Amino acid sequence: MITDRLDFAAELARQAGDLLRQAYGQTIQAEHKGEVDLVTEHDLRAERLLTQALREAYPGDGILAEEGGQSGSGDLTWVVDPLDGTTNFAHGVPLFCVSIACLRDHKPLLGVVYDPLRDELFAAIAGGGVVMNDRPVRVSTTPSLDQSLLVTGFPYDIRTNPDNNLDHYARFAVLSLGVRRLGSAALDLAYVACGRFDGFWEFRLSPWDFAAGMLLVREAGGTVTRADGGPDLFAEPTSILATNGRIHAVMLEGLRKGDSARQAPLSAPGAEGPAREGRAPRAR
Repeated sequence: MITDRLDFAAELARQAGDLLRQAYGQTIQAEHKGEVDLVTEHDLRAERLLTQALREAYPGDGILAEEGGQSGSGDLTWVVDPLDGTTNFAHGVPLFCVSIACLRDHKPLLGVVYDPLRDELFAAIAGGGVVMNDRPVRVSTTPSLDQSLLVTGFPYDIRTNPDNNLDHYARFAVLSLGVRRLGSAALDLAYVACGRFDGFWEFRLSPWDFAAGMLLVREAGGTVTRADGGPDLFAEPTSILATNGRIHAVMLEGLRKGDSARQAPLSAPGAEGPAREGRAPRAR
């Protein structure tokens, strides 16, 4: 039963979260996977806890984990991020989480995101809604972009890749109520699902970054697509736009305009009235 799997994933997320919470605030030794991409011993310990338990409970399933990669194969695949927000964790910033999803053919059947410092567990089953600590949550009802609080992230190769999202950030910063950067895509998506943010976009993510969170947003009544509007988030290069649905079309338009020869920013909504769903402000 999928509900049994969800209960199991939620318990595993709490166990991994306990491990991270106990280590948080101590002196953390981090290694560099890239210029600005870190891994700690606690990523690895939490991942071992998760993957070993999943193999024992569901030996016929595949597992895709951030540090360990793909192992096994089956009709179902578990997608695991033992510590989303490693850079925050390593620097004592209290924004990180555990993310677990179970997929069939790139379609999430269940998703769990657990914030161990706030003891907030977001959980969803496809077609069954989403809860935070057993309380149903929904996306926001914010109707327009100029009233929206957004969140985004930046790629690990931000120093060398000109397609680094800084131009999109600048455009949406002046068109919205504000844009935040938390450093954890899974938390970003969970916060869209419960209405704390109205929209989230990011590029060049990995499946473990968004597999659980995308289901949370959809089950909370939101809309999730690629940043170009396409349906397959798992297609390369990956990208995501997740919103409350009301601002999705105007954010898609903004992203497309930014990608089109890096055009000038959209005019601020205040200049010609609020942006409405499905209708982007005109470019100057």
